[in-house]
Amino acid sequence: MAQTDAKTTVPAATARGVEATPLPQPVRQWELVELAAAGALTEVYRARPAGASPERPASYALKTLRPQCQDDPRAVAILRREAWVGRTVSHPHVISLLAAAVAEPPYYVVMPWLSGNSLAVHLAGGKGLDPAVAFWIARQVAEGLGALREAGWIHGDVKPSNIFVAPEGHVTLLDLGFARRIADRGSPDQRCVAGTCNYIAPERIAPGHPIDVPSDIYSLGVVLFEMLSGRLPFEGQDAAEVARKHREARVPELARLVPGLPAEACTLVRAMLAKEPLRRPQDPQEPIDRLARLEIATFARRQAG
Repeated sequence: MAQTDAKTTVPAATARGVEATPLPQPVRQWELVELAAAGALTEVYRARPAGASPERPASYALKTLRPQCQDDPRAVAILRREAWVGRTVSHPHVISLLAAAVAEPPYYVVMPWLSGNSLAVHLAGGKGLDPAVAFWIARQVAEGLGALREAGWIHGDVKPSNIFVAPEGHVTLLDLGFARRIADRGSPDQRCVAGTCNYIAPERIAPGHPIDVPSDIYSLGVVLFEMLSGRLPFEGQDAAEVARKHREARVPELARLVPGLPAEACTLVRAMLAKEPLRRPQDPQEPIDRLARLEIATFARRQAG
């Protein structure tokens, strides 16, 4: 599980070309074995308990603030939020928090090391996934969002790099550092930092709008559109153009981009990407149920054919 800057977790990939300032060995009770990823604010190390045999697998991911960020209030707040949310939510499709030290430096959180790749890796070739696989992944993400909702949170940064897919297909929703309490309000630029603009809901770009569950559902709708079609619904030369399209442009017709796609899938994606939050599903359970039906119908058609 590799985690970068204040937003990511768990791709089992080695950081290439990353210059990281060495941290003390061990970091409290953890031995840092290998730098897995690094970003503007954080570094993620593959780790094992200090004093463990060198033969013991490094089966933990330790996410810590970079040394120069240990006194950055924003960076500390993000890591503390990740620890806070991780302590309040326990679900198979949400990354588990195993340990945390966020009262004083060095700040860190510890999670299991996951095998597999982020959804971003699977989509890197610009080709859509098999629809049944796309429905399966999206449904698991929606179940993770449902668990967050039950605890009073929205994720705030649903995107392919924060969706981890294990080799057997199990999906884990990563990176809780930008989670927000339901109906929380914040400035537009805070929200743009907290969610890549390619996946951010239109209301999160405007000032004064509460962050709510339909915002996460919109972001998941963008991810589902991308998984099915191999492209984003809205693209532009810069973030401002992309944001404008999210607010104003019509969603491209999936039926034209993906011939043979079930009409129910097109209807669901269109509902998830509605401009007005009240026109979207209001609870993750609705997309969970509809995606499950699509999974079953797709597999049934293949067996019958």
